[in-house]
Amino acid sequence: MGRGKFKAKPTGRRNFSTHEDMVAGTSTRPKTFRQKEPENEEEPTNEVSDEESEEESEDENTKAKGVQGVIEIQNPNLVKPKTIKARDLDIGKTSELSRREREEIEKQRAHERYMKLQEQGKTEQSRKDLDRLALIRQERAEAAKKREEEKAAKEQKKAEARK
Repeated sequence: MGRGKFKAKPTGRRNFSTHEDMVAGTSTRPKTFRQKEPENEEEPTNEVSDEESEEESEDENTKAKGVQGVIEIQNPNLVKPKTIKARDLDIGKTSELSRREREEIEKQRAHERYMKLQEQGKTEQSRKDLDRLALIRQERAEAAKKREEEKAAKEQKKAEARK
């Protein structure tokens, strides 16, 4: 019988182990991944010692995180991260900046310096702009004066025409 357009791939067939298979040892799954089940719980004759042993076992479990508990690494090149306390931290010491970061900071400072000089009118561009603005103001003042004169001349002609 045809299956249609899509065929089953070998990855689609999954076999899950049952608890009985794992206990019998016929499971293909490694036993290291299975959580250990407590065998026959002992009667609590001494409650204080049981609590202490539970606390000790919790400490052991918290030490090993992830794969670290399964695989013990003895790598001489492995550098463990050092925790630095706040009191030991040197505030005066600055971290070294990369060349690009230094150049970026220098560029920003140079731009800020240039803008300050621009505001004060000490750069070439600002001098040219100020000269141009002075010419424009002068031309506008002359044009306004000329308009006033023409307006006054028209009013005189109207006044003379009325007389």
